[in-house]
Amino acid sequence: MRELQNRDTRLELAAARIHRLSLNNFRSYHAAALETSGEEPIALIGPNGAGKTNILEAISWLAPGRGLRHATLEDVAFNEGDGSWAASAEVEGALGLATLGTGIEPPAGDALPSRKCRVDREHVTVTAFADHLRILWLVPAMDGLFAGSAGERRRFLDRLVLAIDAKHAARVNALDRALRSRNRLLENPNPDSHWLDAVEHETAELAVAVAAARADAVSRLAGVLAARSDPTGAFPAASIAIEGALEGMVPNMPAVEVEDRYRGLLRDNRARDAAAGRTLEGPHTSDLHVIYTPKSIAARDASTGEQKALVIGLVLAHAALVTDMTGLAPVVLLDEVVAHLDPNRRTALFDALSRLGAQVWVTGADPAAFSDLAPRLQMFGVENGKVTRR
Repeated sequence: MRELQNRDTRLELAAARIHRLSLNNFRSYHAAALETSGEEPIALIGPNGAGKTNILEAISWLAPGRGLRHATLEDVAFNEGDGSWAASAEVEGALGLATLGTGIEPPAGDALPSRKCRVDREHVTVTAFADHLRILWLVPAMDGLFAGSAGERRRFLDRLVLAIDAKHAARVNALDRALRSRNRLLENPNPDSHWLDAVEHETAELAVAVAAARADAVSRLAGVLAARSDPTGAFPAASIAIEGALEGMVPNMPAVEVEDRYRGLLRDNRARDAAAGRTLEGPHTSDLHVIYTPKSIAARDASTGEQKALVIGLVLAHAALVTDMTGLAPVVLLDEVVAHLDPNRRTALFDALSRLGAQVWVTGADPAAFSDLAPRLQMFGVENGKVTRR
């Protein structure tokens, strides 16, 4: 009966909402809290360095992964604190009202910090947060996505997957550990073949699981992009594909067969990988390709403005995909995005998110950039570690 009630609740809700956010010893905040009301986007306004992005980062830690800055647990602790930190939020999500919290305790000796996660004060794994809400973000670091390294695009892709598959990060991390174990074994001039067989068996299973999740997410997102394509729209049409041997195989053959093929490839390439000091083939080398459809060119060859618009279009399509797959619009974090858009695109962005019903958190240094949107916003001033309602 409880499961049926939860399912009914999930169907009735249209969007996740954060009603109250509390920070303790997080980045520039010794202690801070803010409360939201209604469905209007939340705008955090303040000078550069005031701590606006830190608020968005705290929200992003209420999802699997390492937040929008991809920081370590120690990095986000308040400089003048005891090394502990906490971020919590009262949310209305897929399972109704709940309080989510995460953080670390003060360090004890040389022990590495361990992240604690709670839902309604009960200890949970971080993947449990995804049962309540999904969080997406757009940050300035993503402006160079298409011109950057393949590794940056893989991290971007894995964030897309993680928003619809909360266990994806655990699989990616496990694959990284398995690859490191294999590389260490290959450093030995005469590695133990039995250990290598065992490690490669695990590596192949994880690699195929990661590749399958990525391929499925890209296929679904490509469908959303095609359906939303509008030559006259504010954000340009795009097509996407993933380049990777395993990602190309998993849609067309049984996973067991793909695992066997990759396991054989690892075995055959031991000498070559040993000489290179790393595993040369696998999903850890895959890349995401994006085409700027109006000009039929690779996204990396588009102008700076076109690339920014492409990224925004991808995030909007991803938000639509998350909504379609989960039945719940995500929380969307936009860091310093509005100031770089013309009025028409600003309006188009908020209109698109409003149609989804997504709760939007946006930052900006110049209040003038929000003047045309002010009637649609909940405004907060941020300065010197304090947040006040305007």
